[in-house]
Amino acid sequence: MDNHVTCQISELRCMSRSQLLDLWHKVFRKVAPAGIRREILIPFLAYKIQENAYGGLNPAVRAQLRRIAKSPEGNPTAPLGRSRIKPGTRILRQWRGETHEVFVTDSGYTYRGVSYRSLSQIARRVTGTRWSGPAFFGLKTMKSDRHHDSA
Repeated sequence: MDNHVTCQISELRCMSRSQLLDLWHKVFRKVAPAGIRREILIPFLAYKIQENAYGGLNPAVRAQLRRIAKSPEGNPTAPLGRSRIKPGTRILRQWRGETHEVFVTDSGYTYRGVSYRSLSQIARRVTGTRWSGPAFFGLKTMKSDRHHDSA
């Protein structure tokens, strides 16, 4: 980074909220979102200052980031998948009058003292048919009314 850009970025932390909002208007050419916190203004402004000085992301990278953001793994509000469930979590499911309890471990899942690599294996054991494990245990929204795959 050249000295001018480095200096501009280092000055951001010393600026008042009002100064940051004025700078936002200058660099983004629009008013900052209402209620945006100072802690959010600073990194956004720092990025925009660098982008203006050195150029932004190329279109291919932007497209890739959009694809990632739309995928369940890249979306923090998407239904939970295995990678988002912390070891030690207990998952319960009522099925035909019986409660089924699964524990999430570092290496997968434990159901009735047996280790499994996937929730789908456990769902298959419980139901006798091919289910999506995350769907069976209520960890993702069904895309249709079908509850399981045909065997």
